[in-house]
Amino acid sequence: MPDYATRRTMMVDTQVRPSDVTKFTIIGAMLRIPREVFVPDALREAAYVGENITLGDNRVLLDPRTLSKMLDMLDVNRTELVLDIGCGTGYSAAILAQLAQAVVAVEEDDALAQDAETALAHVGAEAVIVHKGPLTEGAPDHAPYDAMIVQGGVSEFPAALTRQLREGGRVVCLFMQGQLGVVRLGVRQGDQIAWRDVFNAAAPVLPGFEKQEAFTF
Repeated sequence: MPDYATRRTMMVDTQVRPSDVTKFTIIGAMLRIPREVFVPDALREAAYVGENITLGDNRVLLDPRTLSKMLDMLDVNRTELVLDIGCGTGYSAAILAQLAQAVVAVEEDDALAQDAETALAHVGAEAVIVHKGPLTEGAPDHAPYDAMIVQGGVSEFPAALTRQLREGGRVVCLFMQGQLGVVRLGVRQGDQIAWRDVFNAAAPVLPGFEKQEAFTF
């Protein structure tokens, strides 16, 4: 039987800590949550590699370095409500449940949403609600959110999600330009989000987050 606990420790020691992620809450969560539970059976041997794991249809489970650095930037605490966009199989939501008061995890793919509910129940992540619906629409019924994270690439950040973030709330997501991307931390200021670049990463652009072409006449 694979020793996943040892692999999990190696993941943290070789991918997370060397990436300047020092918050004990994040390190502890990534040591506790069994990533292999959230990986498709055929890819379970690759659960702890330092690469995005394909979930199908241009969807991925973000690599541990990218996810941990995004969480480090977001700096979630135990009093906060977090929106996790494109939760996939639920791994990010399970980690966030260790950091936040509650998590609303949005997933539009029925099969992935079902997998997420099953895996989250398996690890006892009772603070997570899986919301089924379009990723770009978020989950307005539970808004406003203190923080948001997007589990994949974006070209544009939807206004609908901006409106669901509380004033002064934080959002972190990966803006892609071709094959290259930069993770940005944003803070809501009125009707806008003020962004700053933090580090480079890459992932497929999520459905609905592509740049919208302007109409011309």
